[in-house]
Amino acid sequence: MTTRFIADLHLEEDRPDITNAFLAFLPAYAHGIDALYILGDFFEAWIGDDEHTPLQETIAEALRAVTASGTALYLMHGNRDFLIGEDFCHRIGATLLDDPSAIDLYGEPTLLMHGDSLCTADVEYQKFRAGMRDPRWQQAFLQRPLTDRQTVARQMRELSQAKNQGKEQTIMDVTPEEVVKVMEEWGVQRLIHGHTHRPAVHELIASGQSARRYVTGDWHEQAWYIEARPGVEPALLSIPFGQLTD
Repeated sequence: MTTRFIADLHLEEDRPDITNAFLAFLPAYAHGIDALYILGDFFEAWIGDDEHTPLQETIAEALRAVTASGTALYLMHGNRDFLIGEDFCHRIGATLLDDPSAIDLYGEPTLLMHGDSLCTADVEYQKFRAGMRDPRWQQAFLQRPLTDRQTVARQMRELSQAKNQGKEQTIMDVTPEEVVKVMEEWGVQRLIHGHTHRPAVHELIASGQSARRYVTGDWHEQAWYIEARPGVEPALLSIPFGQLTD
């Protein structure tokens, strides 16, 4: 019995090494397990389920093979791919999760998040996030022609990269007090998330008890994942791309 969690692959045409590593990862680490959770920023950009690029079609086919193997597949929005919709999830056989969502992970209540909402020190980003998650904005954006949306996505990506270069690293990390607040609100002692690209296992106190925060890493040169099995604490693991694709 095994469940694995991944996040922050940022799949895009300009990084075929990430795509190749993911396509090699799936048969070996995602087929025939209990569940695979993808906790956001799976794609570098997503502008609507009506876009069908060769990359998207390749990934969709690979994920259909995952669900065909008997693995339950779950998808959560990130800050890059928050427009993934039910149509795409239906195509791949995935369940779209709210952010946050609590699950029973082999008897232990566990909170799953993308993680960007925990970075409350980045006030400018949180205002931007609230605007992008507004259903009215999303509906209006998705009604625009596909070519317009592609142009806007490129512009937003360039703007985001420029702004992040000038920010302190601590601002873009989670706010510890917010982590504790959210965990206590949900009544959990375990949190799994991505977003920060800072893979680690953090010990903390929530509701007066020992708690743990698991942060999976981004797929830049390694395939990071969190592995959970019954009766043991989850493990944060990684595999170099070369080891997967050789």
